[in-house]
Amino acid sequence: MSANTTTVEILGREYKIRGAADEAYISEVARYVDAKLREVSQGSASPPADRVAIIAAMNIADELFQLKRSHSEEFSSIEKRAQSLIRMLDDSLSPAKREAVASAPK
Repeated sequence: MSANTTTVEILGREYKIRGAADEAYISEVARYVDAKLREVSQGSASPPADRVAIIAAMNIADELFQLKRSHSEEFSSIEKRAQSLIRMLDDSLSPAKREAVASAPK
């Protein structure tokens, strides 16, 4: 896949972003970053740009970590349910059926 160059606007400045993702995705990410930066800078007359960038980055990283944690917990729950179903199936099979299932070609 070749790299695309997309021009985006963040906080009123244009940036040329080069990446393998399509233009729509790059633009969507840029709009998200722009919104986060604007959210952090609201309420202050003119906060320092580095402070705004760091706080916005921390907020975005927090969202990412929360999503990762949530997905990990969901995966763990699914895994536990699958193991429970396997145990229930094993318990319901007679020893002869269990042996037949275990020795069946895969």
